[in-house]
Amino acid sequence: MSIPMVDLKQQYQNLRKEIDQAVNEALINAHYILGPNVQAFEQEAADYLGVKHAIGVASGTDALHLALLACDIKPGDEIITPAFTFIATLEAILYCGATPVFIDIDPDNFNLDLMQLESLINKKTKAIIPVHLYGNPVNMIELLHIADKHHLQVIEDAAQSFGARWEQRQTGSFASCGCYSFYPSKNLGAYGDGGLLVTNSDTIYEDLIVLRNHGSYTRYHHEKLGYNSRLDEIQAAILRVKLRYIDQFNQQRHAAAQYYSQLLHSLVKIPQEDPRGQHIYHQYTMLHPKRDQIQTALHKANIASAIYYPIPLHRQALLGNKYHAIHLPNSDIASLQCLSLPIFPELTHEQIETICTTIKQAIS
Repeated sequence: MSIPMVDLKQQYQNLRKEIDQAVNEALINAHYILGPNVQAFEQEAADYLGVKHAIGVASGTDALHLALLACDIKPGDEIITPAFTFIATLEAILYCGATPVFIDIDPDNFNLDLMQLESLINKKTKAIIPVHLYGNPVNMIELLHIADKHHLQVIEDAAQSFGARWEQRQTGSFASCGCYSFYPSKNLGAYGDGGLLVTNSDTIYEDLIVLRNHGSYTRYHHEKLGYNSRLDEIQAAILRVKLRYIDQFNQQRHAAAQYYSQLLHSLVKIPQEDPRGQHIYHQYTMLHPKRDQIQTALHKANIASAIYYPIPLHRQALLGNKYHAIHLPNSDIASLQCLSLPIFPELTHEQIETICTTIKQAIS
């Protein structure tokens, strides 16, 4: 039995009729740039997420970058963000000339450790970027309390958490800006790159629609330095179809995760959930000291797995030795022990049982 990390082929077959129709209609309409599907998807996504504005962009990385610009982040500003996450969060900070300040993670949920947050805030701190890693929501109520106390901007990296909630409120909807990715393997994935920004601020919204389109409100009139970062019309058509199924997909992922945890709880450190939140399991990530041994056994059994992430941000070569002295033990341990297992809506109990049996045999 061969088991992929995510079965995009099966999902396409399940939705083929609707997706093909949506794509064909977009092609027939021939309005490819900021067309009716982009506009409709932005409104539908805003309604789903419970926000005033949604702005489609070319990628999740662009969403983070443009959000920082719209929040007036400048060179020299310090931005607090977790060290254990994907490189895009760091890239966005560096694109703005700002300085990343890395915070360690809570070992129980892989998100930034809120207990450490205030100790990193100083007069140069301008913003916090929490990451809802693997689809597990950050306690945004507590984080915003700290941010408001110190008059800081908050930009949510919700790239992996479309549909996750904290106290029934959608991740990405709490802060000045929320940023999403529609990379194909995401819970809400396009068939190419794509991203989304959301905000309740009219001022930030006006900045974002200009920034994503060459700094222009009106064609050939450029008020500021902008970028070419627009959600593709055909991708928007596909996303509109998938958005109708996102809660179903997330519920199926959660059910698969629960079965994994039932079978693995005595073998490995399983993911933890806070009852106040709704984890949507973009990844099912376990911890074990024999991670590499487990991954080798899975590979031999034709079972996919992945290490998200083998090198924390503060140890990435692009930063040189600038952060070599900081001590983030939980991030380091996670990078050495984490392993993400296959998870997708169509994953069967039989497949999960095969995976868990292979893991048990690998460490016994």
